[in-house]
Amino acid sequence: MNELTESSIGADVEIVGTVKCGGTVRLDGKLDGELICGGNATLGATAVMKGNITATSVTIEGTINGDILAKDKIEMKATAVVNGDIKARRLSVEDGVTFVGRSEVNPKGAPAAGTAA
Repeated sequence: MNELTESSIGADVEIVGTVKCGGTVRLDGKLDGELICGGNATLGATAVMKGNITATSVTIEGTINGDILAKDKIEMKATAVVNGDIKARRLSVEDGVTFVGRSEVNPKGAPAAGTAA
């Protein structure tokens, strides 16, 4: 069986640099750098991140200053603070979220080229 690995970065951990993982990751600590994840990424309520995220799906409960690119879904919980641009096929935003940036949500998965807002 080929199961995706689940990794956890605790609230007492601070990382400077790029974090790459093939499976799923949960960040509860601090990351100053990029997060590249082959599976799903979750930023817990205590997470503080300065950098970009690339993953299949991203759930945010904490704070991120950076862009998010998700192949499938971005989910922003009520405690989320997002300062950056987001791009995904699907988006879920709870009441109470702070979001400053641009969003591109396209269920068909193709970038909307040549469209004016």
